[in-house]
Amino acid sequence: MTDDDRRDEQIRATDFRAVFRRHAGGVAVVTAIGPDGPRGFTATSVVSVSVEPPYFAFSVNASSSSRAVIEAADSVVVNLLAAGQADVAARFAAPAQDRFAGIATETLPGGDVVLTGAVGWVQGRIEQRIDIAGSLLVVVRVLHAMLGPQAFPLIYVDHAYHRLTEDTRIG
Repeated sequence: MTDDDRRDEQIRATDFRAVFRRHAGGVAVVTAIGPDGPRGFTATSVVSVSVEPPYFAFSVNASSSSRAVIEAADSVVVNLLAAGQADVAARFAAPAQDRFAGIATETLPGGDVVLTGAVGWVQGRIEQRIDIAGSLLVVVRVLHAMLGPQAFPLIYVDHAYHRLTEDTRIG
């Protein structure tokens, strides 16, 4: 197969987006400390990479207002949102503003910020940043993790937030 054949096999961006719109993702808010204080953004790209040693990864869109902070930060916190936190997810996904105004938070030793009410959070040290087509893939070594209140997670699929319930459990 030649390079020309491989180029012909490339999928159109609209087709790729359409497929992934049907892939449900847990909703998280990634927080980091910048020179002007805490910054954060909504992410559905968070993945567990390894358990021993513990690593996770997430991506930051090329146009994200939080990208510069993530590029400079040493550490981040990924806050896994509860089903009742769709308003928090929407706020951190909106254009840059004071996203933390009126949001209950806790400050960890070292200054990282945790959102109160999340089903759990993971704090880690950024170990790799990989630029891929303008987006930034960030690989993080886990330092601390904590469960929040017992609750179902917030899910995002096809441009909308969804919640799981005991009634949606299969088996």
